[in-house]
Amino acid sequence: MQLDGIRVVDLTRILAGPFCSMFLADLGAEVIKIEDPDGGDPIRSQGEERNGFSLYFASFNRNKRSVTLDLRREEGKAVLRRLIESADVLVENYRPGVLDRMGFDRDTLKTLRPDLVVCRVTGFGLNGPYADRPAFDFIAQAMSGLMSVTGEADGAPMRVGPPISDLVAGSYAAMGVLAALIRRGRTGQGEEVCTALTDSMVSMLAFMATNHFATGKVPQRNGNDHGLVAPYGLFEAADGQVAIAPSNDAVYAKLLAALGLERLRDHPDFITNRDRFERRTAINAEINQVTRTRGIDHWVSVLNAAGVPCGKVLDIGQVFNDPQIQHQQMRLTIDDPKHGPLDVLGFPIKFSDDPCRVHRMPPDLGGDTNAVLTELGYDNESIQALRASRIV
Repeated sequence: MQLDGIRVVDLTRILAGPFCSMFLADLGAEVIKIEDPDGGDPIRSQGEERNGFSLYFASFNRNKRSVTLDLRREEGKAVLRRLIESADVLVENYRPGVLDRMGFDRDTLKTLRPDLVVCRVTGFGLNGPYADRPAFDFIAQAMSGLMSVTGEADGAPMRVGPPISDLVAGSYAAMGVLAALIRRGRTGQGEEVCTALTDSMVSMLAFMATNHFATGKVPQRNGNDHGLVAPYGLFEAADGQVAIAPSNDAVYAKLLAALGLERLRDHPDFITNRDRFERRTAINAEINQVTRTRGIDHWVSVLNAAGVPCGKVLDIGQVFNDPQIQHQQMRLTIDDPKHGPLDVLGFPIKFSDDPCRVHRMPPDLGGDTNAVLTELGYDNESIQALRASRIV
């Protein structure tokens, strides 16, 4: 696999950091998740359980090994030092400065492994006025402006459903690690990579931020309207709603032809996209008057045949019965002799020659401790002594 031979020491917990390290594990890296002997990652005890696992924990920790280690004690830190010496990447999501105070500052890490790639996942960044604040997805969505532009125009600010700041920050962190590994291959030098939940969400503002920079206007919530393009959004069918997204004048013309609304093509109110956007309530009403006459399946078939992007609005139960999602293998089953089968999400990047595989169940707490310590050169007597003193 793409990252075969890369060892990652994973000091993360909860969500953004574990999502980053799972991304690397899915690409073939050996990820060793370090957990406190007293309960491990807090999300092990959250959410529904199947086959002895928290499904929340399972969502972010497949393909990893688990080692329990008490990092409050010097003996535990000594084990971590040996692990770092053997590693290519260290990922952590402590608050800024915590790892330094534990005795693993930048200089120490460089001494242990000069070409180490260190990835830090934070709430607000490594420094600055908010660096020491705690942060979770909800806070990042609120403080980034994302929540202010999400929801109906006359409604309250709304969070995006999934914990998107964790997922995006984790993805950016993984991209940063990959870039740093490529640079290391060229220069032989390690590097420090940092992502922040809030920065990641600010980056998602995209054209809304650019428009604000240029005009000074503050973007507002538009519900399912695009914000720049019309018509665009959810339209009423006889049996529900259909998503339609004609993104330019050429596709708009195809939409009018498919709906039998050619009379609107040269209507002076709707000539340009700017015209249509300014009068989007009127153009949407014209379209809804037609789409209400037939069902969703009819319009999905007709509009796709005409080259107009459209689709059903599926709930999560329906998504995994969709033939394209099934074809793309976005639902996979891990079968484990101890825990039985567990369904997980597939990997969204497809490789032609060496596809990513879900080859390991989310690990039992400390389930790989003995094996990893043995690989580091600890004999059985030393391992038992560490266990007896609850270092591992």
